[in-house]
Amino acid sequence: MLYCLGLNPTMTTILKNGGVEKFGEKNYKLEEFLPIYQTVMQIKDTGTYADFMEAFKTFDREGQGFISSAELRHVLTSLGDRLTDTQMDDIIKCTDLREDLEGNVKYEDFISKVMAGPYPDK
Repeated sequence: MLYCLGLNPTMTTILKNGGVEKFGEKNYKLEEFLPIYQTVMQIKDTGTYADFMEAFKTFDREGQGFISSAELRHVLTSLGDRLTDTQMDDIIKCTDLREDLEGNVKYEDFISKVMAGPYPDK
C-alpha cells in the first residue's frame, strides 16, 4: 500500500515500522495502517540525484560517466535492499537501458529515468 501511495521505503524501514515482508501476508485496519504511513512519510531515506551520481562514480573507473551493465546488475541485486533478477529485468525494460558496443551504460541517464518513475509523463 505504501508503494501505491507513491512512497518508496526500504524493506528495513517497512519491517521496523510494523509492516510485513510479503505482500498480502497481513490485512490491516485503517487504524493500524495510518501510524505506519505517518511514520514512513516522515522518513527521508530516499537518496537524491546527487547521492546516486556520487555512488555510481565509485564504479566509473575511467571517469567517463559509464558503468558496465554487468556491474550495474551485480550492484543492484547484491547490495543494500537487494533487487531480485526479475525486478532488475523490469527496471532495465522500463528505463530502456541501452548498452554501448562494450556493454557499458551511461549511469546519468539510468539514474534520471529511475528517479522519474515508471510514468514520467503523468
